[in-house]
Amino acid sequence: GTAVSNTDGSITSSVSANTEAGFSIVSFTGNATSGATVGHGLNKKPKWIILKERGNANNWTVYHESLGYTGGGDTYVLFLNLENDYGGGFAGGFNNTAPTTSVFSLGNSVETNRSGGSFIAYCWSEVPGFSKFGKYSGNGLANGTFVNLGFRPAWVLFKRADSSGNWFIVDNKRDPFNECTRDLYPNTTGTETNNANFVDFLSNGFKLTNTG
Repeated sequence: GTAVSNTDGSITSSVSANTEAGFSIVSFTGNATSGATVGHGLNKKPKWIILKERGNANNWTVYHESLGYTGGGDTYVLFLNLENDYGGGFAGGFNNTAPTTSVFSLGNSVETNRSGGSFIAYCWSEVPGFSKFGKYSGNGLANGTFVNLGFRPAWVLFKRADSSGNWFIVDNKRDPFNECTRDLYPNTTGTETNNANFVDFLSNGFKLTNTG
């Protein structure tokens, strides 16, 4: 629906939220202040946030709950437009602070809180039977890892976090039957590729079917 003003954080945001689906779209103006907070409107802790300044070539910053923090307290992040791993943390990105049920925190990085920058954030909280955000470990076998979601997925985005490599998107519209082999890579401008023996969508999750 129409965005509404949200004053839960120290920065007033404009929020369009669907709490039943666990998704909100948040716009705000950065102020380059460490410890600034932004209301997200979900009434639950977001597990996944994609944040980008509009009108600027800076990276798409991805917060994921399972990435955690460095020993020094910096937030680990990924970048949707890059192949990079989670590296050494992202000082100033999210102020080394996990989101709450009402706000997410910002540091003073230009990627997430440039002074005067017009930012958009896409925030997701988990809805049982509908959405899942997590991590898994590969086994390096063609009979690959099974990831239990508790439901049959329609769309999956995944990325290796501890090494560089593409992001992958598979879905049940381009591949209505197993195997799901048609990939899109959000970090490139390339066209769809076809990876044989890639992933199966099952009634309660997905299973990798190659060694990659």
